[in-house]
Amino acid sequence: MQIWAGLGNPGAQYAMHRHNVGFMVADAIAEVHGFGAVKKQFQGWTQEGRIGSTRILLLKPATFMNESGRSIGEALRFYKLGVEALTVFHDELDIAPFRVKVKTGGGTAGHNGLRSTDQHLGPEFRRVRLGIGHPGHKDRVTGYVLGNYAKAEIEPLSDMLGAVAAEAKWLAEGDDVRFMNDVALRMQP
Repeated sequence: MQIWAGLGNPGAQYAMHRHNVGFMVADAIAEVHGFGAVKKQFQGWTQEGRIGSTRILLLKPATFMNESGRSIGEALRFYKLGVEALTVFHDELDIAPFRVKVKTGGGTAGHNGLRSTDQHLGPEFRRVRLGIGHPGHKDRVTGYVLGNYAKAEIEPLSDMLGAVAAEAKWLAEGDDVRFMNDVALRMQP
């Protein structure tokens, strides 16, 4: 079993924020792969399903971004899983919009959801970094990250969510390179 956690903030007012792209990916994966009904557990919302032969628990922590690690840690402990079974989907300022990169371990780059997860579980979890780009100046970061996607970004956002969901089988199989390549190919104009 694997736990895939999409990071975001609960509440309708946050639904289209760039910071909530992790929630959006979790929803897209659940829809494309026919996951079960949403359940409230582990201080968040979960959906169970399979991608190929791999059982996946999708988790959207309801603890707000800054406490994501509490919810994720609770789920891992319940299933007696190590951090190697965890994949976290999150927004990434340092990657161009709608680009997707995967890595295991590393720093938190000021991302409070990653910081919380790191504090609860250590840094050696797999991260699917969903590019949102940088607004250009550090003084504009908070408003940008906590701002809604622009109308002109909705179509490429939808394309990225669809590509990640469609190629999720490679993540389930542990082939991060194939996943990144196939998502990039789907995103080409």
